[in-house]
Amino acid sequence: MTDLIGLYEKLEEAAPGRVRRNQAELCCYSGDASQVKGLPDFVVLPESTEEVSRIVKLAGEYEVPVTPRGAGTGLAGGAVPVRGGIVLDMSHMNHILEIDIADLQVVTEPGVIQDRLNQALKPYGFFFPPNPGSSAMCTVGGQIANNASGMRCVKYGTTKNYVLDLEVVLADGSVIHTGNRCLKTSSGYDLSRLFVGSEGTLGIITKAVLKISALPKCRKLVMVSFPTPEAAGRSVSLVFAAGVMPSACEILDRTSIKVLLKLDPDVILPKDGDVIIFEVDGSENAVNESAELIAGAVAEISSSVLIIDDPDEMQAVWDARKLLGAAVSKLDNTKTRIYLGEDLGVPIRKLPEMIEKVYEITGDLGLQPMIYGHVGDGTVHVGQFIDVLDPESWKKLEESADRLHLAAVSLGGTVSSEHGIGAARGEYLAAQCGHAFDVMRLIKKSLDPKGIFNPGKLGLWRKKQRRTGK
Repeated sequence: MTDLIGLYEKLEEAAPGRVRRNQAELCCYSGDASQVKGLPDFVVLPESTEEVSRIVKLAGEYEVPVTPRGAGTGLAGGAVPVRGGIVLDMSHMNHILEIDIADLQVVTEPGVIQDRLNQALKPYGFFFPPNPGSSAMCTVGGQIANNASGMRCVKYGTTKNYVLDLEVVLADGSVIHTGNRCLKTSSGYDLSRLFVGSEGTLGIITKAVLKISALPKCRKLVMVSFPTPEAAGRSVSLVFAAGVMPSACEILDRTSIKVLLKLDPDVILPKDGDVIIFEVDGSENAVNESAELIAGAVAEISSSVLIIDDPDEMQAVWDARKLLGAAVSKLDNTKTRIYLGEDLGVPIRKLPEMIEKVYEITGDLGLQPMIYGHVGDGTVHVGQFIDVLDPESWKKLEESADRLHLAAVSLGGTVSSEHGIGAARGEYLAAQCGHAFDVMRLIKKSLDPKGIFNPGKLGLWRKKQRRTGK
């Protein structure tokens, strides 16, 4: 049995005055934005890499789990201590250490908030492009751990495209750098990419060197409504075939539109059909040409086209879109949005088929879905909302999520496009990855032989893995 009193005393020596064990405080760290729950034994707020190293060494010595946590905005239980142990709250390591415009990079600690980083970069005419809907709260460390993306990923890519170097504390307390400050390198294994998306299961990120991009000079929104969601899905391929690379490409089905109009009746949105919002950016001439090309590409299958160039109106649209996931209660205040089967991704040409399957599966079970997401890279978010006091509704939701995950895999897709695997969908990772999943387990065992880093995540602890959808 672990000597928790002895561990507490040593944690206090490692991080004086920043160890929490009061039950009320521990409860604040028992969940994220998902339905996953787990209570830690301690919460520690380190302020340096050296402190993290000492804490990890203690965790290894006492063989207790360590779960890193940013802002707790995750939707899959990735930062939830499902096996107890120590939560490392990285919010005190929140400094922007250097802005290096000459080398197109910024150096940050993991607790820096995404929007704060971009506010600091804006006076220089630069930004860090990955922009998840939680950008006002989420941390850089969390973005890296989950390979976060967001609405502009179709043009600018995901977090992994911007990580040049990471400082990481390993399971024995040693510290490594995974890359360097060159904008490209071809020197051995790409360790930075290994830790991006690892969800805290391989090491603790304590510093990051990130590539940055110049802010575009001009933007426009092209809002197109369609008679069916399948037609909306087909439009994405048509726009790409026309030679346009939108900076954002979002689908909002008619349920999503209804939610947003209840949230803000004055926001500019088409009032009918299923909608795709295309954003284009760049020079003024390029933006104007791209907007016209999009309108022409979708003319034969669309119901209406609206072009917006007013910055305030565009910002209002994106602000409303960021609130969509949590705003479904506007439709029915007796029901709650549950994040299950909600982060699917498929090849772009399979979008119409995936959308059709969403309506087929939820229709079979009598559930009302809401489809939205970054369809420009094949992401389909499925919002499902139920009466959480009704056990039958939970059963239907769980069956729907199971069928949706397997449907995405059957189409050559992914069970998590951007929110991560966490504790919510580990059973599907082997089905998606096949024998590559066995390689993941070998990597985990090699880097974390005692299994102290974020146990219970990514399905790595399951004895039996679902290999097929049968």
